[in-house]
Amino acid sequence: MKQLVTLVMALGICLATLAQQPKLQRAEIKIPQAKCEQCKQIIESTAPKYVDGLVKLNVIFKRGVAQVQWYPDRTNLEEIKTAIANCGFDADDITANEDVYKKLPACCKKPETPSPK
Repeated sequence: MKQLVTLVMALGICLATLAQQPKLQRAEIKIPQAKCEQCKQIIESTAPKYVDGLVKLNVIFKRGVAQVQWYPDRTNLEEIKTAIANCGFDADDITANEDVYKKLPACCKKPETPSPK
């Protein structure tokens, strides 16, 4: 009987803990210059290091987007976009960090627009 009471109490504590967990937020971020596997690797390996609470970051370079999931009590979408921008890539309305952008491989940079003559 003691074991049953202990088991029920432990189960109750676990359920109470799970109920307090915030729901994951999801979004899709436009990353127009992410066009190759190398872009994907740079973003997916670098950005999560700087965002506590980022659960998933999946770059789909064929569509130029990143699908993200995060805990809203630990971070927000703007911080995630900023982390991507700090990898050298534009993220929605946040412009890439210029110094990092210059160091990206040529395939990961925006095509040069010819200057008018």
